[in-house]
Amino acid sequence: MFLPYSDKEVSEILQSLGLSSLEDLFSHIDPSLLEPPKNLPEPKSEEELRRYFKEPASLNRPLVYFAGGGAYDRIIPSAIWQILSRGEFLTAYTPYQAEASQGTLQALFEYQTLICELTGMDCANASMYDGGSALAEAVLMARAIKGRGKRVVLTEGINPLYRQVVQTYLFGYKDEIQVVSLTEEGTTDLDRSEGLLKDGECHALAVQQPNFFGFLEPLKEISYLAKKYEVPLVVVADPIALSILKPPGSFGADIVVGEGQQMGAFLNFGGPYVGFFAT
Repeated sequence: MFLPYSDKEVSEILQSLGLSSLEDLFSHIDPSLLEPPKNLPEPKSEEELRRYFKEPASLNRPLVYFAGGGAYDRIIPSAIWQILSRGEFLTAYTPYQAEASQGTLQALFEYQTLICELTGMDCANASMYDGGSALAEAVLMARAIKGRGKRVVLTEGINPLYRQVVQTYLFGYKDEIQVVSLTEEGTTDLDRSEGLLKDGECHALAVQQPNFFGFLEPLKEISYLAKKYEVPLVVVADPIALSILKPPGSFGADIVVGEGQQMGAFLNFGGPYVGFFAT
């Protein structure tokens, strides 16, 4: 371990803390926790560990899950890694500096163009923290567009974690959040939705397509209600599904957001992923 402090500096730090030695910094910790572990096997190489865990793992009999909860393990073509390793897409500069290289700008341009083509929107950013925060930011944007109202309408078909993020973002605004239930067919209840829109107090309507349970929502009818009552429509979309579905823009969506992890990012324990945002 390398410590960049001289003995004199360490002495001054300890004196200011009222301590006599570095060990005093850890005096509150149970000494047994600082002892090296005992009876550990000899270290193994990565390949040896892979073989070691493969045998017990083969005894598992996992169930097949179709609901990924917003995170999905996709096959990433080998060509992707070859493209990303090319010099044209590499830069010695951080994208936050003014002298960002053309490689970074080209990659961002290609990404934003793809998102616009998939969603049917005019422009896209690059990008949000994840799908949940993208939806929350979209609701705040819709709130600013509408300029009045105290209610946000979310459909029950939206990822429940995303709905929690929206609730957190709107806490300070004291907005009312109404969740529209689903019909027996698994799609948004249109009558219930209209009942929450007609009094003019709604400043955002959000729906997920396909919804969290895999059903295709009646976007045409939902968009009609949003336009009828002049409420900005936010659509949470799956970018992979958008490769075969009509883009939300063709139904009149005002903002389209979603999670881009399934486009090739690895599954991680809680992210960060990549939320896309287009309008």
